[in-house]
Amino acid sequence: MQINLSELFVREGKEKTYTPDIEMIAFQAPEGVYEIASKEPVRLRLQNIGDRKLYMEGDAKLSLYIPCDRCLEPVLIPFELNFDESLDLSQSEEERAADLNEQPYLNGYNLDVDQLVSNELLLNLPMKVLCDENCKGICNRCGTNLNYGTCDCDRTSLDPRMSVIQDIFKQSKEV
Repeated sequence: MQINLSELFVREGKEKTYTPDIEMIAFQAPEGVYEIASKEPVRLRLQNIGDRKLYMEGDAKLSLYIPCDRCLEPVLIPFELNFDESLDLSQSEEERAADLNEQPYLNGYNLDVDQLVSNELLLNLPMKVLCDENCKGICNRCGTNLNYGTCDCDRTSLDPRMSVIQDIFKQSKEV
């Protein structure tokens, strides 16, 4: 959803509240694509503070299905995002990059709501997602989810430095 901000520059102090819907159905994260389970309209209040600057505040609520880091089962993670920043539309994109204030959701006088939400989601993603504190994960040999059952795989972990000796023993048993 694009919001045209030019109507706010009619006079200083002009304020407007927007409640656009989030149009994206999945969130593209560096680790993969996460399905959006639920979403509410974004609430944004924008105010002209003069000198081609806007003050933006608002919030968004949505939930994503993110795979468990141990067993890969989808886990429902809720997010409550808050926006509170100033937008300087007199700066060029190069000036914003130099100030480390890049705002890829701004393109001229248009604000891309989905990009704004994506940026905030990226900053708020959890470091580790677990379906349960006691998640057993998956078998590294056959892929069985160990939370639901066991497998017959040999799970003895040997020192990798001993793999050459282990190969010699295997060869001697075959002869």
